[in-house]
Parts: sequence; C-alpha cells; structure tokens
Amino acid sequence: MTSLVLASTSASRQAMLTAAAVPFEALPPMVDEAELKRGLAAEGADARRIADALAEAKAVKVSRRLPGALVLGSDSVVALDDGTLIDKAPDRQTLAAQLRMLRGRAHRLVSAAVIAENGTAVWRFVGVARLTMRDFSDAFLDAYLDACGDVLLGSVGGYHIEGRGAQLFARIDGDQFTIRGLPLLAVLDYLRTRSVMPT
Repeated sequence: MTSLVLASTSASRQAMLTAAAVPFEALPPMVDEAELKRGLAAEGADARRIADALAEAKAVKVSRRLPGALVLGSDSVVALDDGTLIDKAPDRQTLAAQLRMLRGRAHRLVSAAVIAENGTAVWRFVGVARLTMRDFSDAFLDAYLDACGDVLLGSVGGYHIEGRGAQLFARIDGDQFTIRGLPLLAVLDYLRTRSVMPT
C-alpha cells in the first residue's frame, strides 16, 4: 500500500485525516510561507492562486526528500469580496480587529490541496466556502476569544468552526472540511484511486 505523508504540522488537518482513518505521517514542510505570499501578492495573485501555490510548495518540498511517497500539502486563504486577503493573526489584538472587520459581512475561504510524488505535483483540488458572519456584539467577541484562547491564532480567519466558532456565523455555503483547512472529500477520492484507502 502506498504511504501518505502530510506536509503540515496543522492539528486540524491531522485530526481530520485521523478521524477519517487515513494512514499517514506528518512532517513539517519547512517552507517560508510569508515570503511566498509576498511574492505572489506582488504579482497580483488572487486567493485561489495563492492557496494552490502554497499547498504545492509544501507538498513538492517534502516529496523531494521522500521518493515514492504521496505527499499532501494544503493551505487556506481568507478573502473579502474586494480582494483583501486576511492572514493568520499573530496575536489576540490583531485577531479581534480581523473578526470585527468580518462581522456582518460575507467572505470566502479558499482551501487548496496538492499531492506530490517524486518532487512533482500529481493532483490538486481547490475548495471554496462562502461564509457570512453575523453581527455579533463586542461582548460576545471578547467571550469567544477568552474561551478559545491561542488555538485561534493557528487558523486563518481565527474561527474554530468545529466548536464555539460556529456561533460566529449566520450562513455557510460550503463544506466544513474546506473551512477547517483541507478539502477532505476530494482528497479521500484521490487516495482511493492510489490504493491508500480502500475502495
């Protein structure tokens, strides 16, 4: 059976694969995401292209070190309708400001997945979810940040959709896996074609 390597230290992505009974090991991709994003943004790349390029960079870099393995890279980008992109917040103050900017508005979350083999991308998929945040109060926001803590800083958008973060939203169009950072159903479908998962 072909082995799968997740080029990520994301707890959310690992949890999704584990819950779906996917056999894998996780390795850090050691990719300078900030530098890649800066370069892509300077070229005028949109959220879809940025997420896809980062996912590919992670998968390919780890794949070059592991001949014969299938390596899964993934990345997510939050984009407003005007094209403004939102990165992971470095601290609570920045996250609170981002969530205040998003409340009462719709935005897109783009999650890309790329699988590489022998240093070359062999499969890719980009999932898009449209999320509308409700117009929550400052008191709710403070309580949310207090309850969830620093775990929110590890996700783009700062929402913990599988938990208390569901309360941030009035409407969601798209699947929860994409929102959590990995278009899992499409990944599983490809893994079945490669005999990583049973058919």
